[in-house]
Amino acid sequence: MSNFPDTGLPFMKMHGLGNDFVVIDLRAGGHAPAAEVIARIADRHRGVGFDQLATIAGDDRADLRLRFWNADGSASSACGNATRCIARFVMDETGTSRLSLRTDHAVLWAEDAGNGLTRVNMGQPVLDWQAIPLAREVDIDHLPIAGDPVATGMGNPHLTFFVADAAAVDLDRFGSEHEHHPLYPQRTNVEIVQVISSDEVLLRIWERGTGPTLASGSCSCAAAVAAARRGLTGRRVRVNVPGGVLLIDWREDGVWMEGPTAHVFSGVLTPDWLAG
Repeated sequence: MSNFPDTGLPFMKMHGLGNDFVVIDLRAGGHAPAAEVIARIADRHRGVGFDQLATIAGDDRADLRLRFWNADGSASSACGNATRCIARFVMDETGTSRLSLRTDHAVLWAEDAGNGLTRVNMGQPVLDWQAIPLAREVDIDHLPIAGDPVATGMGNPHLTFFVADAAAVDLDRFGSEHEHHPLYPQRTNVEIVQVISSDEVLLRIWERGTGPTLASGSCSCAAAVAAARRGLTGRRVRVNVPGGVLLIDWREDGVWMEGPTAHVFSGVLTPDWLAG
């Protein structure tokens, strides 16, 4: 795909378990839209609609360079489901079964998991309070916040609560309040986790800059890591999100995430629309 204002802006619509993305392929040139345009594209009534926007570019240190933005136009260093979707698209395009993808967080590895599934190594969780980042030094396994939550970094910040009944939580109110908690200077994703067994959890998600989503790769990884650190589960868990199931496996080489992907359609944003 090319990216020329006089011919419009080509894009792809993808999703992983209902966590949906607009993906712009810049490997042939061009640049990402400005933040205000990204927010307009995210509008589900007047634009295309998405949870996150991603761009693909070439890279001299990996097979691909990926960048991500939230629905409000703010940048994000990680987006696990978008990484899997893009990896699957490029693996199908090139015939390879393994790719390296550089993000603002790290170089990640993705591979064909068989049966139409794709897995990606999201790297090791960030367990240092300054790197998550938090505003001050605290016990990240027991934050000084009502509900005794856990802090984790997965290239973006996470706040994980464990509850007896995830469905009983008013996610719109709870997520909005905690996204902007003063302990998180860059805001945070919020996870509501109900432990079902030692290898299965139920997860509801609030993503910073977006709101409630049907799935989130980085949130699923953070929730699984937090549950294992608390001793509530093992390191390999089935994460049930509103959109389906992700398998998370916290190994010595990083947190692996596996699940389905979908390329829904391709389109072009017209020059007139882009001009506002």
